[in-house]
Amino acid sequence: MLLVTGITGHTGRYFLQELIEHKYEGPIRCVVRETSDTSMLDDSGLNIEKVVGNLNDKGFINSVMADVDIIMHIYNIHHSPMVVEAAIENKVERVILVHTTGIYSNFKDASQGYKNIEKHVWEMTSVPNCPAKVTIVRPTMIYGDLCDSNMSKFIKMVDKLTIMPVINGGKSLIQPVNARDLGSAFYKVLISPEKTVGNTYDLSGEKPLQMIEVFKLISDNLDKKTIFISVPLGIGVFLARVAKILTLGKIDYVEKVQRMAENRSYPHEDAKNDFNYKPISFEEGIQIEVNRYLDS
Repeated sequence: MLLVTGITGHTGRYFLQELIEHKYEGPIRCVVRETSDTSMLDDSGLNIEKVVGNLNDKGFINSVMADVDIIMHIYNIHHSPMVVEAAIENKVERVILVHTTGIYSNFKDASQGYKNIEKHVWEMTSVPNCPAKVTIVRPTMIYGDLCDSNMSKFIKMVDKLTIMPVINGGKSLIQPVNARDLGSAFYKVLISPEKTVGNTYDLSGEKPLQMIEVFKLISDNLDKKTIFISVPLGIGVFLARVAKILTLGKIDYVEKVQRMAENRSYPHEDAKNDFNYKPISFEEGIQIEVNRYLDS
């Protein structure tokens, strides 16, 4: 049996589409919330069992592991240690964890916690005779639909602002990955245990792009004439800290501003070699998302 968390979320829905398109035949147990829209699950035609529960509840996690052979944990990296621990206790054979390239950040708050989680996971599963074999995939900045928390915000900003500030001229590199490509990658990892067990994969977009290139592509697709003004990182961080103080911490963009000047591009050669990972171009992906924005 395949256990999936986060299947009704942004990337989870595209993983479900892959299961549907490939007519996945095995039983699938999906952890959902009471408030989750499960219509896509209900109409999938697959052998799906829905289980409502909270992944913060260790007892619940243990209860859903019965008869499970493989886990696809998409929901949240912070739940990975508890999921893996329950998998080991219940002799689950394989666990696929969706983590993040935020682990590479130069800012401690953004990366140290992720490093600790992965270290704990490998420590638990590296002991002799451990039944659970782990694969970790790390998406970069995810986009692809208006519900994403990355490009959708940039699209709204570019649409509303005639003059837009960019940190350090937007020279930092990013490599956004489309949620559609992630759904496909998750499925390929699922069906390729002989190549992927015990490995980690960074899942990035087709190629690195400067932030300013991304903003200009969004502006062009919106048919806007946007003026981009370079703002030094120091000034951006200062303004973010002032906003944090004035709002008593309710608005805290300090680390986000710092990361706007950080290169966040990562090669995906291992994924290409092991399961033929071929992400679409950002030009194609952002056109789809902007068109959805314009139609909304």
